[in-house]
Amino acid sequence: MGGWYFGWNIVAAAAIVTLMTAGMRMGIGPFFLPIAHDLGLSRSLLAAIIAVGMLCYGIGMPLAGHLVGTRGTRVVLLLGAAMVVVALAWAGLARDPISFLLAFGVLLSFGFSFTSPVALTPVLSRWFRRQRGMALFFLSTGAMAGIAILTPVLAYAIGAVGWRNTLFGFAALFVLLMIPIACFVIRDEAPTHADLLPAAATQPSAAPDAGLSWREAIRKGPFWQVALGMFACGYSMNLLGTHGVPMLMDHGFDPMTSSFGIGLFGLVAIFSTLVMGRLSDMVPRKYILAAIYLIRGLGFFALLLVGTHAELYAAGAIGGVVWAGSIALSSAILADVYGVRIVGILYGWTFLAHQVGGMVSSWLGGWAYEAYGTHWIAFGSAGGLLFVAAAISLRLPTRTYTL
Repeated sequence: MGGWYFGWNIVAAAAIVTLMTAGMRMGIGPFFLPIAHDLGLSRSLLAAIIAVGMLCYGIGMPLAGHLVGTRGTRVVLLLGAAMVVVALAWAGLARDPISFLLAFGVLLSFGFSFTSPVALTPVLSRWFRRQRGMALFFLSTGAMAGIAILTPVLAYAIGAVGWRNTLFGFAALFVLLMIPIACFVIRDEAPTHADLLPAAATQPSAAPDAGLSWREAIRKGPFWQVALGMFACGYSMNLLGTHGVPMLMDHGFDPMTSSFGIGLFGLVAIFSTLVMGRLSDMVPRKYILAAIYLIRGLGFFALLLVGTHAELYAAGAIGGVVWAGSIALSSAILADVYGVRIVGILYGWTFLAHQVGGMVSSWLGGWAYEAYGTHWIAFGSAGGLLFVAAAISLRLPTRTYTL
């Protein structure tokens, strides 16, 4: 295969889309206290609104996966972009909790689900077989870049122009990027043998359960093992994204230091995902997934104990090494086991579990602090769930790349 493989253009575009969606979705921390103060909301009420958004984001995932399979990736991305822009404009104009809930919690979440990795995983899985792990890991790289870049940028913008104008500006940038990506870069039709080398292209490679329907697949053990791990992943990642900055501020750190500390997770993860993406195409993916969950769980306990700037940045740097990759590995494992034909809708259903976890932790983080004055309940339970997810992941089947 000579010359530049067009699939990498799609990977780059998908990473940019993920940067924007994950950066805003996971960068809610800097918005949290300004929105609560401006709208007169308690922490628990705003946390509940965000939790509803997490659930709506998850509910939209199977729908997005189904529409990608029937209508194509481009249509789903453009529809999602339209919802995001309308939702952000509406949220920026909201003056009461109900309007903010409908705009930011419901419509924005559905829009982001249509521009999420669930919408992008099928097209990448079709374009890549030999380097599927690496290609899907770039979605995680984009997500981590979003956290690393947008968390401090959003914090600065909120301080400079307010949270409402920050939402308007993000909406404008989002639509300017999304339209050309969807119209000129995304292509669902991949070469017959994708990125396989000539010698491997002649060898049959079919997933062991590739003939199953999605209804049959969700009754299989690997699907539920992935889904349970995704629950723990969503629980931990959304907890940190929603309550990480407020938690650090409650522990005595200033807003910018707190934002940079959380952003460091994403910054380090940008580089670590490139290494793990390469490893995931060389060694069984389940071992990498288990290691990510285990070390991430330890990181949550470390984050609760930091007391100095150096300790915070050290925890962010170490945690960032394993912060990304669980979602990419989960989608790659689903494609390996069940094939790319139904990976979109299966990934959508497992991501629903991810968002149920995010919904629970987003609410618990606010309620537990108001009720008991400590972040140990929410952040400690996240660490424990990640340990369980590590053990479950070790029981996943070992597969190589498949059609």
